Amino acid sequence: MVEHVRVAVIGSGFGGLGAAVRLRREGVTDFVVLERADAVGGTWRDNTYPGCACDVPSHLYSFSFAPNPEWPRNFSGQEHIRAYLERVTDTYGLRPHLRFGAEVQEMTWDADGLRWQIRTPGGDYTADLVVSATGALSDPRIPDIPGLDGFPGAVFHSARWDHGTDLRGKRVAVIGTGASAAQIVPGIQPEVERLTLFQRTPAWVLPRADRRISGAEQWLHGKVPASGRLRRGMLWGIRELQVGLFTKWPERLGLMERVAAVHLRRAVKDPALRAKLTPDYRIGCKRILLSNDFYPALARPNVDVVASGLAEVRGSTLVASDGTTAEADVIVFGTGFLVTDMPIADRVTGANGTTLADHWRKEGGISALRGASAAGFPNFLTIVGPNTGLGNSSMILMIESQLNYMADYLRQLDTLGGRAALDARPSAVRAWNRTLQRRMTSTVWNTGCKSWYLDESGRNATLWPGTTSEFRKATRRVDLAEYQVLRTARVRASAEAGR
Repeated sequence: MVEHVRVAVIGSGFGGLGAAVRLRREGVTDFVVLERADAVGGTWRDNTYPGCACDVPSHLYSFSFAPNPEWPRNFSGQEHIRAYLERVTDTYGLRPHLRFGAEVQEMTWDADGLRWQIRTPGGDYTADLVVSATGALSDPRIPDIPGLDGFPGAVFHSARWDHGTDLRGKRVAVIGTGASAAQIVPGIQPEVERLTLFQRTPAWVLPRADRRISGAEQWLHGKVPASGRLRRGMLWGIRELQVGLFTKWPERLGLMERVAAVHLRRAVKDPALRAKLTPDYRIGCKRILLSNDFYPALARPNVDVVASGLAEVRGSTLVASDGTTAEADVIVFGTGFLVTDMPIADRVTGANGTTLADHWRKEGGISALRGASAAGFPNFLTIVGPNTGLGNSSMILMIESQLNYMADYLRQLDTLGGRAALDARPSAVRAWNRTLQRRMTSTVWNTGCKSWYLDESGRNATLWPGTTSEFRKATRRVDLAEYQVLRTARVRASAEAGR
């Protein structure tokens, strides 16, 4: 039996749960949240590696409508963030809407019924509107390394940590120097026999202003909610003021680079190792890391840094691009995620019989009107879509802005009445994208480094080149002039007969 709902939400991370809460607050209860796993949490459910924590302050990395006065630290760990999401799920009565083990295998637009047909292992659905909140950091990327399948030991990605593998006394190779690796290395260094870090490009690392949040602070935020809002507002305001340095005046980031250089010099006394860890690109071009223990861990006697990427595996011998070799019992990949080629796009077939992935390939890369709508895919909205990422602030701010857009989208459909759908005009999507890419030329992300922000053609389809305030303003309302209004054949015939 096929279940019909007004809205189907895909994913139960911050984006999916936020969409579910907003739907209920808008009076919409006819919806389901389709989740492939057996619990909510998204990336904070999947990432359980040692040291996993957020690099955005806790009071900013939470929903504005669901403040948490009990955050234990400035930068809370994975277990606390996941517990927060479980609490949001219960507080807002979302359990009845959740469908676990319901990975979307195929989704097709029904032009006659103006609805989406959705196939999952747990059952089939039809929906008037689909909100995809699968997230950009959900599907791990493991590079194709020759000989990897012949490695005799355990191999896993940071987002699929193998807790059954005991690392004590083992020779462990960590591939990559992104945000996950910067937390994993100090987390496992004390217990392994030897740790070899394969570094393709060094990262800029700044001190992490982390500390325990006192009981008095927690009490104050609980008893006087305005104090928590003030704290959140200050964290937000500081980051809004920084945006111009990254988007308009990257040449002014020299002071930040000097702070990072001092941070490195204090922790790493060996000039040769310090040279390996010193970036040759402008700070911010790649993601900035925040850590107080990454550099000290790299300076320990049982750690080697190979300033080259992993090129080949020969049995238990790992060979870098520069010819350096290392022996390993375990390989841990901290190589990021499928960000600019979202796997869900291969499973979504739109009005023209084309998958979203093929559509984006023809368009030269992923793009969406206001980060939400792709032309030819009616009543399909993306949360954390193309060009909605941030380089210095909280993604929850962007998610809440997109939830505003979703809510107004539903209001517009209600106003239109009857069976109706909205399909983004190709001209509107292209105009939006042209403006974004024009603004991108002056940003630090386009100053020449290679990062996961860029697709294979070097185009930045990931980040938002402005403030979160600008994005909120841009997504406050749905402009019907940017959409085509679709009607069923019966409705169109009735309208024409009445003329």
